[in-house]
Amino acid sequence: MTDELGPEDGTDPKDWHRKPWNAPRGAGRKAHQLCRQVAEVLHAAVGGCADPVVQPLTVAYVTPAPHTGRLRVTTMLPADGSISRTAAEAGLARAAGRLRGEVAAVVNRRHAPELVFEVV
Repeated sequence: MTDELGPEDGTDPKDWHRKPWNAPRGAGRKAHQLCRQVAEVLHAAVGGCADPVVQPLTVAYVTPAPHTGRLRVTTMLPADGSISRTAAEAGLARAAGRLRGEVAAVVNRRHAPELVFEVV
């Protein structure tokens, strides 16, 4: 026993045997490709939407959240401030099923990804 601190003092013993291949991985090339494709589809679908609240919104980017089964769609409000954030969120909630259907029609996957909208 010594009173001096060693390099392993204060660490979790479970971390000593942790393998790098067990670590969570980031999104790969296919996930980014899917996100780009979904962003393009949503950009056209939002612009062609009949709801006047959803139509002027812009799709900024799409990211996997946490995987490609659920995608986070970040939209931007118009710069003129004509639409409030709460109105935009409510409009996107109403149009979510239609937008997911547009994505499912274009993206060739067994299951259409769930879309989670975020307004900034």
